[in-house]
Amino acid sequence: MTQTSNRFLDEFAKLMTDAAGAAQGMRREVETIMKAQSERMLRSMDVVQREEFEAVKEMAAKARDENEQLNARVSALEAELAALRGKV
Repeated sequence: MTQTSNRFLDEFAKLMTDAAGAAQGMRREVETIMKAQSERMLRSMDVVQREEFEAVKEMAAKARDENEQLNARVSALEAELAALRGKV
């Protein structure tokens, strides 16, 4: 009787192992499908990727700094020009 019971338990354990493997495979497949669908949806919505957003943000900050420097330079040149006109 114990041999039959052990064989039954062995077969049951094998079945559970196979079922767990199949479930894990299905989980991976569902994750792949969900990821593909969400990427497709984001592309159709024209949502930018994080890397692109960060690059544009950095470019805007650099342009803002350059603009401030140029404004300061123009102000200095205008002041210098006004001083020269005052002497003439």
